[in-house]
Amino acid sequence: MLATEAEAVGALAERLGEEFAAACRLLLDCKGRAVVTGMGKSGHVGRKIAATLASTGSPSFFLHPAEASHGDIGMIIAGDVVIALSNSGETGELLTILPLIKRIGAPLIALTGNRASTLARYATVTLDVSVPAEACPLNLAPTASTTAALAMGDALAVAVLEARGFTEEDFARSHPAGNLGRRLLLHVDEVMRRGAELPSTGPDTLLGAGLLEMSRKGLGMTTVLDERGRVLGIFTDGDLRRALDRQIDVHSTTMREVMTTGCRVAKPRMLAAEAVRLMQEHRITALPVVDDAGVLVGALNVHDLLRAGVM
Repeated sequence: MLATEAEAVGALAERLGEEFAAACRLLLDCKGRAVVTGMGKSGHVGRKIAATLASTGSPSFFLHPAEASHGDIGMIIAGDVVIALSNSGETGELLTILPLIKRIGAPLIALTGNRASTLARYATVTLDVSVPAEACPLNLAPTASTTAALAMGDALAVAVLEARGFTEEDFARSHPAGNLGRRLLLHVDEVMRRGAELPSTGPDTLLGAGLLEMSRKGLGMTTVLDERGRVLGIFTDGDLRRALDRQIDVHSTTMREVMTTGCRVAKPRMLAAEAVRLMQEHRITALPVVDDAGVLVGALNVHDLLRAGVM
């Protein structure tokens, strides 16, 4: 069964020619919505295609063809593009509304397994989603044909997405409540620690006092600031291990002598996901957050990002 469906999808690649490009152009030039319609199993597939289009930058909704005959055809206006699914191309409820779609002037993209069908004749563009056989052993239940139609709909959505220059952040705006939205829309200043929570010392502070500051603030590091609050460097657990290996006296050594200069920093409006990338790329667990003048305004570590659901 799976091999039959895989074969049906694989055969579609050879059909992504001029008609597919024309269908993409219709969707790109659409000033209204992509209205997807189909009956039965084709309708279920159509709902998913509409949802995928809507979430990838092409305003879309599903219209039930039977309901369309009882007033819902008014949902289609000039400027919309209609995508109609029917394997046979002769679905009665769909054929009833085809003349009305034509009268409205909305271009029609047909996804059908029958290029000689009535639906294909009405269509502005016809995409061939025919299959040699259904995966059903009786060759009756829509299986391979619906999989092929769904794959063609996904191909349309992805091609248009790429042509629009649709970004990850655009995608996240359509999914604000999910993990993806949190990862791509959350900014550093929404998760960072501020004020009295920030670990900081001066360059002439003794290392012993710096260690107490690290312990109190619990970030696994402390920043080293000049008199204007600008970050001169950072001192981390790793720096402490290296200092101890050198047998440095914590009561006489200053932070200036053991801090790491040129440390990685984040900016307040940086995406939290970018802060994660910085930490992973440089194998660090905490970041100072600075403004454009290099003044410390916040700090965060991996635990802050985990709590925010970004990692």
